[in-house]
Amino acid sequence: MTALFGDFSLLLAALAGYLLGSIPFGLVLTKLAGLGDIRNIGSGNIGATNVLRTGKKGLAAATLILDGAKGAVAVLIAAIWGQDLAVLAGGGAMLGHCFPVWLRFKGGKGVATALGILLAIAWPVGLLACLTWLMVAFVFRYSSAAALAALTLSPVYAWFLADPQRAGLAALIALLAWIRHHENIRRLLRGEESKIKLGKDAAISTENIGHNGGPPLS
Repeated sequence: MTALFGDFSLLLAALAGYLLGSIPFGLVLTKLAGLGDIRNIGSGNIGATNVLRTGKKGLAAATLILDGAKGAVAVLIAAIWGQDLAVLAGGGAMLGHCFPVWLRFKGGKGVATALGILLAIAWPVGLLACLTWLMVAFVFRYSSAAALAALTLSPVYAWFLADPQRAGLAALIALLAWIRHHENIRRLLRGEESKIKLGKDAAISTENIGHNGGPPLS
């Protein structure tokens, strides 16, 4: 009976994390604002970068915060009952954001959600991932490359600063990020990925947004 309850709790944590992560805040917020279906705008992505195409910076910021928060909340709630459940809930949240059942498994790219998960499961790892993104973005000015570098290095950070279990979660997150960024990777290889604008051009331009080259808000 104890083993059965344990298995059920693991399944429940993963499922609850998935359901929380699958909430499409970008879609919900744009519809509530009377802007229609975000999937019919720009790239069709539900993340904050695409929400920014509507011209509503506040909605994009809210999407970014909520997408990160849902990953963190999934982990923090499950952590009340132990790290095993927290890790499963985090993995479920990332899967939910990238492949939400409500949207026929077509979700966002998961960067904001990933950083929320990492900050909640091991804040030094999450902090280093954020700093890595900032450094790579500043040097190379490619947001997608910065996101991939940050999430790829996060399992290494977790291995030394946390433990193998949380490093495994970070590795899963990195794998999903690479899968969801396949179009950006092809543009990077072709030299067609838009760069982040700095200085007087710091605001994300229409060209930047059109190529998904802006900050990693999806």
